[in-house]
Amino acid sequence: MLRLSIIVPVYNMAADGKLAFCLDSLVNQTIEGSEYEIIAVDDCSTDESYEILKDYQSRYPDRFIALRSDVNLHQGGAKNIALAMCRGEWIGFIDSDDWVVPDYYERLLEKADETGADMVGCDYCLTDEHSFKVGKIVHNNSFDQTGILDTDKYKSLMIETGSLVVKIYKRKIILGEYEPGSKEKADIFPENIFYEDNAVSNTWMIRATHFEYIQKPLYFYYQHGASTVHSISRKNLEDRMAAGRLLVKSAKDNGYFEKYKKEIEFQFAVLFYINTLFSAMPKKYAFKGCYSFTKALGKEMKEAFPDFQENPYYMEKIHPEEKKLIGYQMKSHLFFYIYYRLLWFYRDTLRRR
Repeated sequence: MLRLSIIVPVYNMAADGKLAFCLDSLVNQTIEGSEYEIIAVDDCSTDESYEILKDYQSRYPDRFIALRSDVNLHQGGAKNIALAMCRGEWIGFIDSDDWVVPDYYERLLEKADETGADMVGCDYCLTDEHSFKVGKIVHNNSFDQTGILDTDKYKSLMIETGSLVVKIYKRKIILGEYEPGSKEKADIFPENIFYEDNAVSNTWMIRATHFEYIQKPLYFYYQHGASTVHSISRKNLEDRMAAGRLLVKSAKDNGYFEKYKKEIEFQFAVLFYINTLFSAMPKKYAFKGCYSFTKALGKEMKEAFPDFQENPYYMEKIHPEEKKLIGYQMKSHLFFYIYYRLLWFYRDTLRRR
């Protein structure tokens, strides 16, 4: 078995050298080429992404595997295709427009060897240029989450999970006893939706036994207009809701829902409801049926977790104005909708003066 498998889902990243910059950072890692594999899966790109992947495979046949999905499955499906054949003792993921420092995987693996951890992460930085210049640093985790995991640390990791791509995982956390090549596609991530990481993150945290963290920005998170995090559409919002439902389902299916109900309730409220509501409401993102969409959203939130406004994490972490607006919607969607529109019309008017 190889030491490490790096999984790269790819969709239309050929332009401006984005994909090449990512892949160059992977093929030039300081760990021995014979110890790791890069499995890049093109998700039916309409640009030259797949040709780029085949070129890397021809130049680095010892460590690079280029695959292509027959149908567009989004990142979750592309990851499932790669997971079905990965041979690594450890598994890492990277978005195809991001990149990592040359010794990224060496440092994470060394930390695992030194401590016995089965999950290791680090910080990342936000950047809008293709370079290794450190931009705005984001602390992806914290030291009080590290060490042998107990109930309090699991709770902390659920509330502050950090990005899944800025970590490596022991194979068993993700795949259990699954043998490479047993299936054409692993059944790990939900497919055809964005926010697929949110659906699996809690279960992976619960399966881990020891987490370690390097407080260094070793991963570069590229910010550009086409990023999923900058895209607001009805499909995007519905995917967020679907991920929220799957998050709860996974907790129930894997037997930890009751023990961590408050944490899951808060996560669901933020992912499924709060972020969706306040993404849908601004006038610049308005879409036909927004009123009925947000009304149904509030109704489902109330049915799923009737007392979510009393959740201690909600009370501590949600902004007071958002809590006020949510309180209005829980009492009357019509009043909330009119109040919100008038409030932001007034604020927009002030800004234009």
